Amino acid sequence: MNKKQQPIVNEKLASEFGLSTEEYAKVLTIMGRNPSLTELGIFSVMWSEHCSYKSSRAWLKTLPTKAPWVIHGPGENAGVVDIGQGFAAIFKMESHNHPSFIEPYQGAATGVGGILRDVFTMGARPIANLNALRFGSPDHSSTRHIVDGVVRGIGGYGNCVGVPTVGGEVNFHSSYNGNPLVNAMTVGVARKDKIFLSAAAGIGNPVIYVGSKTGRDGIHGATMASAEFDEDAASKRPTVQVGDPFVEKLLIEACLELMETDAIVAIQDMGAAGLTSSAVEMAGKGGVGIELDLDHVPQRESHMTAYEMMLSESQERMLMILRPDRTDVAKQIFEKWELDFAIIGHLTDTGHIVVRHNGKIEADIPLKPLADEAPLYHRPTAPSPAPAPIGDLKIEKSIEETLLQLLGCADLASRAWIWNQYDSTIGGQTVYRPGKADAALVQVDKTTIGLALTTDCTPRYCAANAKIGGAQAVVEAWRNITAVGAKPLAVTDNLNFGNPEKPEVMGQIADVIEGMKKACTILDFPVVSGNVSLYNETRDQEGKAVSVLPTPAIGGLGVIEDTSKAVGNSLIGGCELVIIGETKGHLGQTIWLREIMGQETGAPPSIDLQTEKANGDFVRNEILNGNILACHDVSDGGLLVAITEMVLASNIGCTLDVPESGMRPEAYWFGEDQARYVVVTSNKDKLLQNAKEKNIPARVIAYAGGDGLVFPSGSVITIARLREANNGFFTALMKG
Repeated sequence: MNKKQQPIVNEKLASEFGLSTEEYAKVLTIMGRNPSLTELGIFSVMWSEHCSYKSSRAWLKTLPTKAPWVIHGPGENAGVVDIGQGFAAIFKMESHNHPSFIEPYQGAATGVGGILRDVFTMGARPIANLNALRFGSPDHSSTRHIVDGVVRGIGGYGNCVGVPTVGGEVNFHSSYNGNPLVNAMTVGVARKDKIFLSAAAGIGNPVIYVGSKTGRDGIHGATMASAEFDEDAASKRPTVQVGDPFVEKLLIEACLELMETDAIVAIQDMGAAGLTSSAVEMAGKGGVGIELDLDHVPQRESHMTAYEMMLSESQERMLMILRPDRTDVAKQIFEKWELDFAIIGHLTDTGHIVVRHNGKIEADIPLKPLADEAPLYHRPTAPSPAPAPIGDLKIEKSIEETLLQLLGCADLASRAWIWNQYDSTIGGQTVYRPGKADAALVQVDKTTIGLALTTDCTPRYCAANAKIGGAQAVVEAWRNITAVGAKPLAVTDNLNFGNPEKPEVMGQIADVIEGMKKACTILDFPVVSGNVSLYNETRDQEGKAVSVLPTPAIGGLGVIEDTSKAVGNSLIGGCELVIIGETKGHLGQTIWLREIMGQETGAPPSIDLQTEKANGDFVRNEILNGNILACHDVSDGGLLVAITEMVLASNIGCTLDVPESGMRPEAYWFGEDQARYVVVTSNKDKLLQNAKEKNIPARVIAYAGGDGLVFPSGSVITIARLREANNGFFTALMKG
């Protein structure tokens, strides 16, 4: 775009940029004149849903964010919690949903790169990546292509940058056919007295640009992520960024080296909205003005305009405020790492962002109203319709046949095809690889401290009852951390929903957050960072907008003081299996009901948060005391699937020993009642006695040993047959 071709700035153009009539009118009031193209671009991205959270901000403020161990909650680049011995964990989750539909490989890869920068910009060395992925129906024409590109993108970026991908989750559902969800999470570790923040300070201090050169990729990426998709989605390919993990690795090392000096006053990565958001947020948080001269911005394309440079989302770039007497030291470090380093401006006392290019002022915007008068909507809400009741259940399959079918379904099949593309052990700090424990466990270098990490959500529960689903997502993360013996500390979240302008969707958002709030409060599991991704909708064959299932992905972090006390989910021969928690046989919204009966009906299982806490605290204490040798929480697929997953994790069989339950076998084995764990013990008498004293339901359910799963009827499924059923899905999917 050259200057002769620049469009006329008016209400029509503002609408194309995503601003409503009322929002554009507010821009005119703030400016007191027609904005320039660059100014309109700045307002449009900063007031986009992606950057301003204008539909969700009022609800997000209700979430609990504080605890004695929370150092920094929402508002910084990532959340920070105290993990002991002078260390802090820094972590966050973000989405790259729309880009991953348009260009799966780069969309997913740059999602990983962006979340890495959010973490190391605060002074942390990244030690683990996780993800939460949602794809369309396996038989949809685009699913195979998207799965392949997204998984390769995550692996390609994470493996090359040298940060292990240690965990995640994957679901398939037709609601994601045209709008996959790609949520990326990074965890880093820093000394808690060496945390770097983003608020600019020091009038006259230089503004420094470091990293890669700026190109035209990703322009209006934040705006694109704040709108519905349509049949022209593929035409938005230029809004997808292009990443280079090798440059990111250099950037990590250069930034961490500079952070060992006293040069940095403030630092921010250039993520969504690029140079615009980083400059506006740093100056705004610091209550200062900022002046930029774009003539000094390193560029990889010729004749770039101010508009293009301010809105570009080119990757691997950072913005810093440095002490004036330390710029030479900083420059030497970045030149050593072969990265661009440029002084592109300075801080002022004007309270404005002023952008110059080719000797002309291209933008002059007051920062306070840009932030304070950003739209904040209290959109109308409406309840979702109650799910249909469970229909007649004509059961024709045996428990054994049912188990094999469930093990091969899209949501329960082995994820080894995915895991094997990720380097999960690079760095040498991974204690449990994917599949070997309910949460990933990564040891903090030169300590015995372990960080337990997980991502969790059950979207079908959220669709059936958003409050229960929101609470259950938090609870599931809490249970998975507990199941390795760690104390859950805090969560990051990625709230993925449809169009908030539709009252039913806004009702889902409000109810999910209410459920999360209750669970986080009772479990003492605060929210310290997160992201909201809205307008996740596509068009069906009739052209009607279809929302994804409400998907509030939860990234959980916990700590265990000594990793040698942690447990995985593998059976141990000669030991007993004990079920902790009460089995009632709830079948509504279960995997069994959907896969075997073809029904997505009924209410989700209820959540008793006090019971969750009591059962989880008991399990954790027994692990730390050595009475539990392995543990797996009961979730998707129910009790029999949980036991079978432990068999497959260990390659050790077991014999089921189940007292008469008084309920139909399908309900007992495949019901998804919450607050349950299957644990392995070599001292069942001690464990059962401790449970009785705490009024915790517990009973022996199986004995570990052999080469198959032995049912109460005497029938046997060999481990080889179980594994064959479990391994087939991705092989078939990727063969097309």
